[in-house]
Amino acid sequence: MAYFRRTDASTFAPTDLVGGAWRTDEQHVAPTFGLLTHLVETDRTARGRDDLAPVRLTFDVWGPYPLAPMDTVVRVLRPGRGVELVEAEVSCAGRTVATLRAWLAGRADTTELADGTPATVPGPDETPSWDPTTDWPGGFISSLDVRRTLAGPGRGTAWVRTDVPLVEDEEVGALARTAGLLDVANGMTVRADPRRVAYPNLDLTAHLFRHPTDGWLGLDTTVTFGSGGTGTTASVLHDATGPFGRLAQALVVRPLG
Repeated sequence: MAYFRRTDASTFAPTDLVGGAWRTDEQHVAPTFGLLTHLVETDRTARGRDDLAPVRLTFDVWGPYPLAPMDTVVRVLRPGRGVELVEAEVSCAGRTVATLRAWLAGRADTTELADGTPATVPGPDETPSWDPTTDWPGGFISSLDVRRTLAGPGRGTAWVRTDVPLVEDEEVGALARTAGLLDVANGMTVRADPRRVAYPNLDLTAHLFRHPTDGWLGLDTTVTFGSGGTGTTASVLHDATGPFGRLAQALVVRPLG
């Protein structure tokens, strides 16, 4: 079973594996982020080209949404020969629920200039296995293979992967599959028990200095709660070959009960 099944050119149906994590009758937004990235990379009707590579992915979450059919649209906001700004949008139950604005740039060989990457972290084979369902319910979380090392509340390293296809019977690239895991950064190194404190993220921005490989996603993460009801999650992103970008999420922090 995949996370989504395409039902028409621009419509998709979620499966039960998309459920969770704050409520199991709602969708976890992580697979939707992967779907939006997949659409930006492959929609030839709106873009008509595939010679540019995403360098920034900014997702906004408009609110929770049910396990119901989804409509999508892709539009080019700023066309160009060397750079392009593309927007993808998902609607569910009659309203917009998530958007992606992606900056894409032309590819070039800058091997001789490559430098300044963050420090590497111990790989998945060197990191203990962890069951994320001890903190989070839902089909999506249960579909993940996770390795984790904690350095303290809200601070640690996690490796995450899934063997579940993003879209049924459809070829999906390494970046979209990776993007479909990014949103778990906020929940793999928790600062507070999610049964006692809610801290959903409003957004997620990933800046990429190279294209990730498929497979394990590494998250070297710090979660910070402020004193005024907000917080942030910040991660250095890794794949099996090393760091490839950085991630940031804005959190709304609320005690429960």
